[in-house]
Amino acid sequence: MGCFIVPAAEAVITSVIAKAVKSKEKEETVKVSFADGTIGDATKIKFSTKLGWLNKLLWGGSALLAFEHLWHGEVVPFFPFLTAVQNGEIPEMLAEMSSAGVMMAAVVTAVWVGMLIVSSIIEKRALTVPELSKESAKA
Repeated sequence: MGCFIVPAAEAVITSVIAKAVKSKEKEETVKVSFADGTIGDATKIKFSTKLGWLNKLLWGGSALLAFEHLWHGEVVPFFPFLTAVQNGEIPEMLAEMSSAGVMMAAVVTAVWVGMLIVSSIIEKRALTVPELSKESAKA
């Protein structure tokens, strides 16, 4: 009925937050020394970029769910847009939004947190390049 509204609302909120964070962020460059003695620059992924990942996940999922609801006739292109409101099924719609909608938004956010953990591990590995041992240097 209207479960896609909850992730869409979260996407609106995170979009506003991402704009605010992006305007205050500075690029962070780190010096990286490689095993062969060369030194290079590496930039960390900005938090606004990472928040953009969440936005894309939420907007994409909401659009797909809205299309599915439109396909099944639960959303119509005229006011009040949701057939549940038109038919007087508002309590059922709110129950679906509070159960399925909140769960979908929570799962998408949990996947994003997993993405943050993985990207953090990758960034840390890139910054700590292991020294070559004497045996591998001879090869």
